[in-house]
Formats: sequence, C-alpha cells, structure tokens
Amino acid sequence: MRPELIDIVLVNTSHPGNIGAVARAMKNMGLSRLTLVAPRQFPDDMATSRATHAVDLLQAARVVPDLDSAIGDAQFVVGTSARGRRIPWPVQDPRRCAARMGAASDAGQRVAVLFGREDRGLTNDELNRCNLHLHIPSDEAYTSLNLAMAVQIVCYELRMLAVADALPAAETAEWDTPFSTQANMERFYAHLEATLGAIGFLNPAAPRQLMPRLRRLFGRVRLDEMELNILRGILTATDEQVERAGGPVFGTQRTGSEP
Repeated sequence: MRPELIDIVLVNTSHPGNIGAVARAMKNMGLSRLTLVAPRQFPDDMATSRATHAVDLLQAARVVPDLDSAIGDAQFVVGTSARGRRIPWPVQDPRRCAARMGAASDAGQRVAVLFGREDRGLTNDELNRCNLHLHIPSDEAYTSLNLAMAVQIVCYELRMLAVADALPAAETAEWDTPFSTQANMERFYAHLEATLGAIGFLNPAAPRQLMPRLRRLFGRVRLDEMELNILRGILTATDEQVERAGGPVFGTQRTGSEP
C-alpha cells in the first residue's frame, strides 16, 4: 500500500474538534493526506487541541470549496454510507474495501475516501460520484458512529494491509493505460447526458434515474483513459450525425465536452 496516494476527505464537517480527532486517528495509522471540503470552522483551537501530536496534519491539510476540487484527480473514489440507497450500489465492508484501496494505490492510482457530515453523511449526489460504497457493519441496536471513530476503523484496515503487505495480485497487475480521473469522468457524464438527450433517449424534463444508473455502471467498471477516449469519440460521432439530421430531439446543448 502507498499511503501517499490515499486522501481522507471530510465533507462539510461542522465540529472542528472532529477534524482534530480525525487527524490523530490518521497519524496513528500512518496516513497523512487530509482534505477538508468547506469545513464550517477551520482552522480552530479545538481542532488543534483534539489533534494532540497530529497538528502537522492539520497544518498540511488541503482546504477546498467543493467536492470537485477535492476528488478531481482521483482515480478510485470510495464513499462511506450508513444506509441503503434507492439505487443499489457496489458496497463493501471496511476490510474488503481497504484491500481494493490499498491495491489501487499500489498500482499508482490516486484514492479518495469520502466521509460525510456528522448529522446526515454524504448526499445521494455525492455518493453517485463514487466507484464504491463502504459500509461499517455496526450493531443494529446502536448504529451511530462518531466521525473520528469511522475514520479510525477505515484507517486501521488500511494499516493492517501495510503491515501485512497483503495486496491482491489481481488488483496490482500493471495496466497499459492510467485509469481515468474523476474530473475527466464528470466531463464524460456531461457529454453522455447531452448526447442521450439529443438522440431522444433521455428527456431532460423527465430524466428519472437514467444518469445515476449509468454512473453506477461506469463507476463499477472503472474506465481507463483510452476506454474513456473511445466512448467520447463515439459520442462525438453521434453528435455529428444528429447535427446532419437536423438537430437534437429535445434541444439539448452539449456541455463539459472538452477533452
């Protein structure tokens, strides 16, 4: 496992003490890359106090305004979720998920692990951005976990990988092309949605669950850059045929389609 390629990402954390406690949990387990998405209060003395000997992680933490800025360069994104979703998503427990994350980092891929707000976790839209969901199987009698506790559990499983050096061979095999970044995937999804509208397959006024399901499909597969370029080429060729035929069915304008 390569911890320098694994980012712990906290989304809209409300209590600065939790940020400090997370930094301490990370440092205990040998992780150092902390990203904060629009924290309510940071920097803060409470965060510093709770971090104890991990103040250096707070000082080096990356603070960004939105999720796009946090995971744009990530190639494998994991979102923590405490509940089931309307559209089922690939979900694993911390141990199995850590094996996937450790193996991805060993193959040189940037990994981001998302932890949501203390009171309501990650939104459906944020979870739709993830390749995989991680669920901590706490007891049904009391399922609530403190943010730092949840981070500690995940970091512990990653630490056990590092100590045991137990990386699955199938995930660490060399790949001929780098996996696509999250930013490039978002441009692809914007292009795909526009093209599906142009050919009449998706009605922008009544999209239902088509795009979340397509996100789940491509997130599960994990496209590399060459595969993504092939799909973008197919979409571009389709766009050209639509223009020759007289324009889009629903009048959709293509957005976010730059390479």
